[in-house]
Amino acid sequence: MEYELLPMISSPEELKTLSNQQLEQLAEEIREALCEIVSDRPAHFASNLGVVELAIALHLVFDFSKDRLIWDTGHQIYPHKLLTGRFPEFQTIRRKGGLMGYPNPSESDYDLFMTGHAGASVSTSLGLKAGDDLVYPGENRKSVAVLGDGALPSGVVFEAFNNAAGLNKDLLVILNDNKMGICPRVGGLAKYLDKARAAPFYNGLKRDVSWLLNKVPMIGESAADTLGNFKDAVKSFLHGGMLFEELGFRYVGPVDGHDLSSLQDALKMVKEIKGPVLLHVFTEKGHGFEPASQNPVKFHTPAPFCRDEDVGVVYAPKASSPAYTDVVSDSIHSAMSENEKVCVLTAAMCQGNKLDQIRADFPDRFFDTGICEGHAVAFAGGMAKSGMRPVVDIYSTFLQRSFDHIFQEVALQNLPVTFCLDRAGLCGPDGPTHHGLFDVSYMRVFPNITIMAPGDTLDVAPMLNFCLTHDGPASIRYPKTKAETIERDFAEIEYGKSEVIRWGEDGMFVAFGAQLPTCVAAAERLAKDGVDVGVINARFLRPLDTETIFRAIQDTGFVITVEENTLCGGFGSAVLEAANDAGIRTDNIRRLGIPDHFIEHGERSELLADLGLDVAGLMKAAHEMSQKHLSSDSAVA
Repeated sequence: MEYELLPMISSPEELKTLSNQQLEQLAEEIREALCEIVSDRPAHFASNLGVVELAIALHLVFDFSKDRLIWDTGHQIYPHKLLTGRFPEFQTIRRKGGLMGYPNPSESDYDLFMTGHAGASVSTSLGLKAGDDLVYPGENRKSVAVLGDGALPSGVVFEAFNNAAGLNKDLLVILNDNKMGICPRVGGLAKYLDKARAAPFYNGLKRDVSWLLNKVPMIGESAADTLGNFKDAVKSFLHGGMLFEELGFRYVGPVDGHDLSSLQDALKMVKEIKGPVLLHVFTEKGHGFEPASQNPVKFHTPAPFCRDEDVGVVYAPKASSPAYTDVVSDSIHSAMSENEKVCVLTAAMCQGNKLDQIRADFPDRFFDTGICEGHAVAFAGGMAKSGMRPVVDIYSTFLQRSFDHIFQEVALQNLPVTFCLDRAGLCGPDGPTHHGLFDVSYMRVFPNITIMAPGDTLDVAPMLNFCLTHDGPASIRYPKTKAETIERDFAEIEYGKSEVIRWGEDGMFVAFGAQLPTCVAAAERLAKDGVDVGVINARFLRPLDTETIFRAIQDTGFVITVEENTLCGGFGSAVLEAANDAGIRTDNIRRLGIPDHFIEHGERSELLADLGLDVAGLMKAAHEMSQKHLSSDSAVA
């Protein structure tokens, strides 16, 4: 497509020169640019289609070179990027070295935070407003948070609402209500917002109800009854805003999020209101592209596709091998079929964790808590205490949000909760907000938790079955990649025991997790170079198989630990700590993992190569350690 208007937009100021007709054309060009992106790579799609008009209206009404804007969550940032001068680089989005698929302050001054986790927008926007009032007195800079209805139930949102009402700052929260998170929203707030869709536009419930009540002349007990009934009727009629009004926000809405004129009028109005305001905007996820609006779950982050006039969309061929997520979900399904005490909990990620079939087959034992990971973990603790065997299936990066509850409600109680940490390791194009590089480090600080990682597909089901019979909490981590299988005489899962794939005289790779096949491939190629390197499938971090690993340290030239976790506090650190405590030499141990900095986005294979965690990188490390060992032996001789 030939773009007429998008190339003209070097900053939001250019929007103000466009006519209403041109603004509508611009919205169509933005949607076309979004469709072009997903033709050759996975990208967040339906959510961005849904906020095109909202992004345009926000930049028309506010001046975000001074005012503040936070998108929650940041995967709906694409139209904003196009409106802030990044169209020339837009085709690089989610490519290594290109634009990030989330807000990125290093790209633009219009991006203030990398917002990859839901719920923090109201807090940071309130903080920006409080800070601006102190740093720039008299300027009255505006602060706006765009909050998705899927993120609304997050506990931190209500902590921020409470604080905002107490401070009475001029804060605007735009509730982007599209009836979806990634999957359809769940819970009491979802039902509440559904009722709001039937309510008329309203501006300022408390003020007008007070005026109405003061006009009703009543005396005595019957008058009190009448007053109560009248108040209930008003509350029912204006149901959509009552919750927010009672929390101390001026409620305005609902507004059609795809009507540019109405949006601008509403934004201009709320811009002048003092104190905290919530503007309720209805949008349609996938708006403007029929297949996405009909199936927003499928088109949240779809596989690459091309548009076809006859059939709608044509997808690129899928990989034949299942991903680890599929293998784990199948194993959970089997376990639930065999044991009626097994249940599964997820936090708004039913589709991402491939739990759709479990939800369909075991609806009474499937629990979606919404984007409330801390609650999910505490909820699981209660279920375990009652005698159930809960599986908490949450992405590694999102489970971080429940850190204190892992400590207090699970580890401290020593309850049999199984954590399945999806997306552990590098998450490719999603970038630093989503890489699961810290779970080993944050899980191993707590006593009682057994920590495991499957080396390949054969480990998955036995590990899960072990967890579901183990008397205590346990975690299993696995990456976002296709599952591989190492052909071998499989050693059964035994508590705290590793598996020796092959023994090497010159050195050993000790793999914790799905880097095992890479270690095996590197060892096979090293053998052709005359370097005999063995491979250990660690399986457990806690308890660590010190017997096997210490033997490798003492009897071979070197040991290289391999993991997709930060080196700080990771598996390699655990090996060093154990060896040091036992008085065993550590100078022949090398750790390979994630260094002490955040990793940018790119294809997983590209990032692994950069970090020396591919076959070539492992071979290089082994050759270096081999030469070091030979030099050491020569010096001793």
